[in-house]
Amino acid sequence: MTTSGDSGLPTDATPADATLAEEAPAAAAPAVATPAEAAPSGGGKRALVRRPVDILAEGQITHIDRVPIDLELARSQWEGYVAALQAAGWATTEVAPAPDQPDSVFIEDAVILFGGTAVVASPGAPSRRGETAAAEAAVRDLGLTVHRLESPGTLDGGDVLKVGRTVYVGQSLRTNAEGAAQLAAIVEPLGNTVVMVPVTRALHLKTAITALPDGTIIGYPSLVDDPGLFEKFMPVPEAEGTAVVILDQNTLLMSAAAPQTAELLTGLGYRTVTVDITEFEKLEGCVTCLSVRVR
Repeated sequence: MTTSGDSGLPTDATPADATLAEEAPAAAAPAVATPAEAAPSGGGKRALVRRPVDILAEGQITHIDRVPIDLELARSQWEGYVAALQAAGWATTEVAPAPDQPDSVFIEDAVILFGGTAVVASPGAPSRRGETAAAEAAVRDLGLTVHRLESPGTLDGGDVLKVGRTVYVGQSLRTNAEGAAQLAAIVEPLGNTVVMVPVTRALHLKTAITALPDGTIIGYPSLVDDPGLFEKFMPVPEAEGTAVVILDQNTLLMSAAAPQTAELLTGLGYRTVTVDITEFEKLEGCVTCLSVRVR
């Protein structure tokens, strides 16, 4: 894990939550200790995480060729990712493991948070539908209001990008119009607006784009179907640089495989924290996929 940059951003930057859930009551966080749990440094920030399982290498891939996965390296990288969250003041709570679900480490796809409301996904890949039960139990333990998306609607959490009160939903191979409509019926009464975005060049919307704390959408141009859909779009020079996790309004967590993008974001005044996640990138994963963040 490496860090760089100074925090020189304006204090009135608008929170853009590509990756950071709206604030839920801190008192709702469970106090159950797990091997990957650390006490928060303040603010009640919590992240749900899920360990990689023995059959990780059997995970789904769509847009890239399958290459061998080093399971022990993946486990070490996951520990490093969790340590980076904890070092930034995020308490981490493990969702119960799913030994027969190779993609279950990508917990973001199973549940999406909107303040005190949790929406349990309806995975587009039939092989992933067993991932949601334990994720639902985890958010119920947080005391959140829980809604479920139902078939024939499909929606993966990786296709949901929250930027202020705008909720971009990728219409991808994993998320269909019915799934997006069900999500809209839940979140629009909460004051959000759902905007559909075509996704044909990447697995999920957040494989192609995420957002900075000031609302700027960042993406690797060849993965983005229509950059003109976004009021503020900034291209990044590496495909692995499209995904950032907002640790706080000045600090971004991102892949170590995108040093040019890290330099670009540092030049904008952000502090960047980089982690090696090569084994998860081999399965079309990124830094946003590996946690669900509650604040």
